[in-house]
Amino acid sequence: MITYSLLDKYTEIAHFCTSREGGVSVGNYASNNLSPFSGDNPEHFNENKRRLCNKLDIDPFRLIIPYQNHGTEVREISQEFFQLSPDKKAAYLNGVDAIFTQLPQVCVSITTADCVPLLFFDPTKQIIAAAHAGWRGTCARIAEKTITALTKTYNCRPADICMVIGPSISAKVYEVGQEVIDNFEKAGFDLDQIVIRRNGSIFLDLWDANRQSLLNSGILPEHIEISGICTFTEHPHFFSARRLGIKSGRILSGIMLKGV
Repeated sequence: MITYSLLDKYTEIAHFCTSREGGVSVGNYASNNLSPFSGDNPEHFNENKRRLCNKLDIDPFRLIIPYQNHGTEVREISQEFFQLSPDKKAAYLNGVDAIFTQLPQVCVSITTADCVPLLFFDPTKQIIAAAHAGWRGTCARIAEKTITALTKTYNCRPADICMVIGPSISAKVYEVGQEVIDNFEKAGFDLDQIVIRRNGSIFLDLWDANRQSLLNSGILPEHIEISGICTFTEHPHFFSARRLGIKSGRILSGIMLKGV
């Protein structure tokens, strides 16, 4: 697992991004797949999850993993969530790309394999969040919508929020079509900052696109850390769907308030 220097100084939280190593999954899921939704053997996923929860010192039911769909749905994990039946919990997390909480000993997380994982922490209000930003979610400003949810629900100040942009595909290799760029132009992004044209191909910088969204929301530049790790080029250590296909493993990015 890796952590981030921006968040390491806050002893009241645990945060991480997992790597491919240290699990029991096989094939395209080898070895530390942490998505229950990508087609892996459920027994292998559950063992990988158990090992992670042991490291976090939490019960597995307190590791929250939504079923993402490249949208912008943001939902809170409150105490009421834990009173729901398993089916209602699954329904509540279905089609959700960002989750947040103020509860201690609850790890909010998202799975990725080239898409951008975003982790948020407000040390003033003691609120945490995790969001999944593929190109569609980035273009639809999932980062801004997550911050809006925090400000509306807990009166967070964007200037107080610290956040990290985790391992994901980089602009050096993320080739896209013109139709994708057209969507970002319609959404008002500064294309000069996020589009690279090279040898007749178009490359998109999702890291800077999300950074634009965060700055637009009032996050301070010094409160943003970009990991700089490309999952495509570092595929021996991080899952890459562009390398392995959709039926492959996922890394997990999570954050948790430790509590007392």
